[in-house]
Amino acid sequence: MEAQAPDGITQEHESNSRRANPWPLILLAVLLGAGLTGLFGGQPAIVRQASNDLVSLSVRTPETLRNGMAFETIVEVTPHRPIDDLVIAVSDGLWREMTINTMIPAAGDESHKSGFHRFSFGEAEPGETFRFKVDGQINPPLFAGTSGAVLALDGERRLAAVPVRIKVLP
Repeated sequence: MEAQAPDGITQEHESNSRRANPWPLILLAVLLGAGLTGLFGGQPAIVRQASNDLVSLSVRTPETLRNGMAFETIVEVTPHRPIDDLVIAVSDGLWREMTINTMIPAAGDESHKSGFHRFSFGEAEPGETFRFKVDGQINPPLFAGTSGAVLALDGERRLAAVPVRIKVLP
């Protein structure tokens, strides 16, 4: 006795069910490939640098992040001449819609002036690299990205600046 197909199922349905549609697999492979190349974030942080006769300044932070991600920024300042009061300043725009969780070491004095958050660390000797670590997180409202600058100052005197742009994906 030959098995009969249920009502509404025809020979055409049976023949199509034996062929797999390749498009879902191709789409998945393309998305995975794009993710592996870093298109959606998750790549190592890049280093941006500025150097002159007075100081070398480097800022290492991710270039692309996703909403909600935690990230780390390392600011290193190497004076070429004595600095009376090393101040690291971060522009308001750079930290817009971010939560800053920790900063190590803690600044001796913190202030805000002329659109910059300023962190004062006291004297710095030539050739000794000062390292400032900031841990933060991207808040959900931040979309597309943010930009600003990180400055090294001697009190109020500008020594060097590094522009920073961070792309933020949903």
